Amino acid sequence: MSRRFQPGSLLQAPAVGTLFLWMAVPLVMTIYFSFIRYSLLNPDIKGFAGFENYRFLWEDASFFPAIVNTVVLIGSVLVITVVLGTLMAVLYERKFFGRNAATLLAIAPFFVMPTVSALVWKNMLMSPVNGLFARAFSTVGLTPIDWFGRFPMLSLIIILSWEWLPFAFLILYTSAKSLDHEQREAALIDGAKPVQLFFHITVPHLRRAMGVVVMIETIFLLSIFAEIYTTTSGGPGSATTNLAWLVYSLGLQQFDVGIASAGGILAVILANVVAFFLVRILARSLKGARG
Repeated sequence: MSRRFQPGSLLQAPAVGTLFLWMAVPLVMTIYFSFIRYSLLNPDIKGFAGFENYRFLWEDASFFPAIVNTVVLIGSVLVITVVLGTLMAVLYERKFFGRNAATLLAIAPFFVMPTVSALVWKNMLMSPVNGLFARAFSTVGLTPIDWFGRFPMLSLIIILSWEWLPFAFLILYTSAKSLDHEQREAALIDGAKPVQLFFHITVPHLRRAMGVVVMIETIFLLSIFAEIYTTTSGGPGSATTNLAWLVYSLGLQQFDVGIASAGGILAVILANVVAFFLVRILARSLKGARG
């Protein structure tokens, strides 16, 4: 059959075309709006703004704090989920009574909607009046903590870590189950201690899975919004304002579509840069593991 006619390509064309329109049209519209003056308060007044929206966003007092908060939030959640996920994977890889039920309970938080989990943490656990933590503190004679007032970023980190720890655990646990037991037994016969076994055999074996966890979590954590909207609304002040919340506040609270679109384009660029480096790091890790 001639290479010029590929029936398979014709069958793929509708799906590829739909996916292209689904991705390209919003991106092109966002780029367009980022170069014009367009406010929802005055929709009839439009004009070419050039890079004025980008300059305004760059000079906005909340822009760099939002970048810093985004980096702190992502870095903290990654460290907590990867470390605890690794420890849980090693623990659950061992056989014990009720392991299947315990595994199900460990991954259950991942299936809770972000808004619901944020509400549970805010009103049932971290509330300084009726929260479970407040009652526990009062029982032992300590003053309850206003978590979202005194430690807003820490509170968000705890909530997001609770949400994403099951994902990290599931990936690392699956990888841990593929570890060669003969290699571990040989190391034990040679006199390796549990700590040496963990750092020299288990961790290197989980390195590729850790790379996958870091890459996927980073991409999703760049756009965290529901938890911030439900708990802190970016405050107090700009203490928990990340890039996603900044774009929302400019676009839907100040009704400035042009500036919000410029923020969206910067967020897309940042996400692609981060994803590019993470993919390269993961590729090097996989190449090193195969070598």
